[in-house]
Amino acid sequence: METWPQEYVDLEEPGYFEFTEDKGEFVFGAMRGWLDVRVSTRVPMLEFTWQGVWERDEYCGRGIFEFPDPDHGEGMFFIHSGDESAVKIERKT
Repeated sequence: METWPQEYVDLEEPGYFEFTEDKGEFVFGAMRGWLDVRVSTRVPMLEFTWQGVWERDEYCGRGIFEFPDPDHGEGMFFIHSGDESAVKIERKT
């Protein structure tokens, strides 16, 4: 994540995003959240809204990932009325 160092992303456990067809979850730093996912049928991309908890406070936001290949994604993660960060993800097997 561009905004937060990897040391923070992996603070409580290795940071991750996990997607299924229409939902998912993520963890980074002290934040844990749940995703409502929409997958594009025209381009390899997904958009999501999310809600979560960060140090006992509730947050929400949105995000988008494009997939240049099936194992790598690049996108943006937005906290509503707050921070935003470019994000790169890689599929773990």
